[in-house]
Amino acid sequence: MVGDVPVGGDAPIAVQSMTNTETCDVPATVAQVLAIADAGADIVRVSVPSLDAAEAFKSIRAQVSVPLVADIHFDHKIALKVAEYGVDCLRINPGNIGREEKVREVIAACRDRGIPIRVGVNAGSLGKELMRKYPEPTAEALVESAMRNVDILDRHNYPDFKVSVKASEVFMAVEAYRLLSTKIDQPL
Repeated sequence: MVGDVPVGGDAPIAVQSMTNTETCDVPATVAQVLAIADAGADIVRVSVPSLDAAEAFKSIRAQVSVPLVADIHFDHKIALKVAEYGVDCLRINPGNIGREEKVREVIAACRDRGIPIRVGVNAGSLGKELMRKYPEPTAEALVESAMRNVDILDRHNYPDFKVSVKASEVFMAVEAYRLLSTKIDQPL
């Protein structure tokens, strides 16, 4: 569940979009979240790249009712803040959060508040180790990156996640999803 929206399994397909405003511009971001929801989106993702943006997220959360996913990169403290402020789902890449103890803190905060995690893997930002193994992005590289992140969540017994893989090459993304569907039961 992302807020009150079921995701995966036999649930209806949920429409999600993402804001492109500067998150710290609360009025503009709220207006865009409301416009996205009015256009029919069930879930809205908001980039939260800093602790200032996390504080802005708190104000945004108070002004909208649509489920919000916070897009977090690198800093686990930002994830902890938005968890405290009522996020409905956290988009993270556990592999880029840092040391395992930081990931464990994020998982604990999510577990305590019933917040699912969205593991996001992007062909344009695969890790250096994977880019040495695969000279260019491939479906297999996307799946390997995703599974490295899934393994972290599995080690901490946190099954409340979904996986997103993205690539500009549509057929690569489709193949990655096909491969992933044979490896995990979580929503894709």
